[in-house]
Amino acid sequence: MAHAQQRDLTVVIGLEVHVQLETETKIFCGCSTAPTEEPNSQTCPVCLGLPGALPVLNEAAVEAAVKVGKAIDATIPERTRFHRKNYFYPDLPKNFQITQYDDPLCQDGVLEIAVGDERRPIAIRRAHLEEDPGSLTHVGGSIDSADYTLVDYNRAGVPLLEIVTEPDFRGPEEVRAFLAKLEEVLEYLGVFDASRDGSLRIDANLSIVETDAASDAGDEGSADGTASTPIDEATLADANRTEVKNISSHKGAEKALAYEAQRQKNAIRRGRAVEQETRHWDESRGITVSMRSKEAEKDYRYFEEADLPPLEVADWKDRIEIPELPDARRERFQREYGLSSEAADKLTTTKEVADFFEAVADRFDPDLAATWVADELLGELHYRDLTIVDVADRLDEVERLVELVAEEEITAKNARETVLRTMLDEGSSPEEVVDAEGLGKESGEAVERAVAAAVDANPDAVADYHAGEEGALNFLVGQVMQETGGSADPGTVNELLRDELEG
Repeated sequence: MAHAQQRDLTVVIGLEVHVQLETETKIFCGCSTAPTEEPNSQTCPVCLGLPGALPVLNEAAVEAAVKVGKAIDATIPERTRFHRKNYFYPDLPKNFQITQYDDPLCQDGVLEIAVGDERRPIAIRRAHLEEDPGSLTHVGGSIDSADYTLVDYNRAGVPLLEIVTEPDFRGPEEVRAFLAKLEEVLEYLGVFDASRDGSLRIDANLSIVETDAASDAGDEGSADGTASTPIDEATLADANRTEVKNISSHKGAEKALAYEAQRQKNAIRRGRAVEQETRHWDESRGITVSMRSKEAEKDYRYFEEADLPPLEVADWKDRIEIPELPDARRERFQREYGLSSEAADKLTTTKEVADFFEAVADRFDPDLAATWVADELLGELHYRDLTIVDVADRLDEVERLVELVAEEEITAKNARETVLRTMLDEGSSPEEVVDAEGLGKESGEAVERAVAAAVDANPDAVADYHAGEEGALNFLVGQVMQETGGSADPGTVNELLRDELEG
């Protein structure tokens, strides 16, 4: 008897990523974008939409957007223009948003992500400039249960770059990888500050489509489709989709979309239709809640912004330069310094870390520099909830510490466990810590005396060594290190002990 062909439920996701660009003033006025605790204190007639106030475009915002366009290998047209997007919401004081519609600044870009051992491109349909709305605070509950809502217009008018992807994602984990990669690139460009509240916000469009199951059990993939599952446009167009809003982090995106994907799959398996709607991610409850139906595309009545002339950007992409990006720098670190892929990954997590490493590697062996920056320094900083930026002005002190180790003036153990930790905790210089703790390596004569004393005081260990028990030598090394307060070089101690025992 013939069986019906099994069908997979495949997740299809597209993103709209809203990135606050790092500029000193807002996109169409001179109000500060600096964080402040005082609500509605950084506003003016322009960003409040008062009658007669005219916008003036912030050149720094355009430059930042062009940098992003170059980084994602997007097409930057000769001319771009702004439009009004008309809708009514409490966080939009003008009742329209100045944005870009059919002539976005960046078009047809791409960003490559790693999915397991595979690397594949995510197509970026467009990236356009617009002004951020104000921010809402729901008091006494979430969006669907609050007692009332407060509006703060300090954020209204902050430069925003909306990055719209194609529906190329086949799972929440891919979305998280993309957001991490995007944020890494943005920080390298110097156009984004991840520490700012609300600096990166995500709207995600998620559909579940039925696809043919893999006929061969040996095929890659899962019962719910894979990253390589092909989806034709007609199938995708027929699928109902939900838009999930209020996502503000990589981890939050993965959680929200995992929940929403499972919710839709459960509905389909139970024979229920998936409603086409907008849903709100309630992070505190870990669920999405329905906000409004999306039976038809909303008409925002776009029309050209008459108060801003078209912007000629033909020469901007040639005039504006971007730094070496993370992937290229990782490859160069492996090629030029002979680093492992793991070490190169650690040392390119941020531009500041990569710059710090290269400064140290210019003076010392690259392997030694990588060990001290990637493992020792970053590890101690992480433990103290600090970053490389917090010690950027102490580069010379770190280099002097590495020099003490390289010149064998102190042991690596003492350098790590005493000198570096004291430097970070007390602000001391490496020389001050070495002098105060008496950590300079013992002279040859002092170590030789300690070796002889250890051999004389431990006849049983000596006998065990001659009986072939290698562990006895380690015991004796430990005795010498204890006698010298850890200031002797373990390799030298090992050699002297062997000479003493074999003599």
